[in-house]
Amino acid sequence: MLSIPTFPESNHEILLSLAIYSDRELVSLHQQHPEQGKFFTALFCRYSSIVYSVVQHAVTSQLQADYLFAISWRQIFTELQRVKLSADPAATNWQNWLIDITGSTIALTEVPSLGQIRYAITTASPPLWCYLEQELDRLPPLSRLILVMNQSLKWNEQRICAYLQGEGQKISAASIPNYLAESYQLLEAALPQDIQHIYLESRVGVLA
Repeated sequence: MLSIPTFPESNHEILLSLAIYSDRELVSLHQQHPEQGKFFTALFCRYSSIVYSVVQHAVTSQLQADYLFAISWRQIFTELQRVKLSADPAATNWQNWLIDITGSTIALTEVPSLGQIRYAITTASPPLWCYLEQELDRLPPLSRLILVMNQSLKWNEQRICAYLQGEGQKISAASIPNYLAESYQLLEAALPQDIQHIYLESRVGVLA
């Protein structure tokens, strides 16, 4: 049996203040206030152990379970944007809904081999990862491309420069660090303020 991780953000004062809200209220607040990340994060903290207990049965390694867990929460994050709340409070069991979404995600996801997984749950908790990916998609195309090549593909400045020049971009290897620094600054600044307070205040340079 794989171990179910714990998440320190559960004890953050911002999230503890939301304990009085029901699941339905948190979902509604999340939909009404997309500029805030605390409502989704509160749902994550409330149900992380249940979702993990589902995904751990689909794989054999902790790293693969962490990856599938994060992918499941990314899908939950996407589905929560458009799920319709029933007028009848008893009509929707959100725990069952989460389990259904997790199950369908597991069925549709081809889990990479251990050597191909670059996600680390200790580096980016799923809510932080969801919001980082959301804001990454909104970066200027060139900034996003350079950041992805550096972080995801682990390319150095020379290789990034060679690729971009091959695509017709007039850019030097010496300028790549400046592009990266600017991209990190744009990405961090675009994150919801409450997500920054919950995850980044005590982690200087977490995006670098």
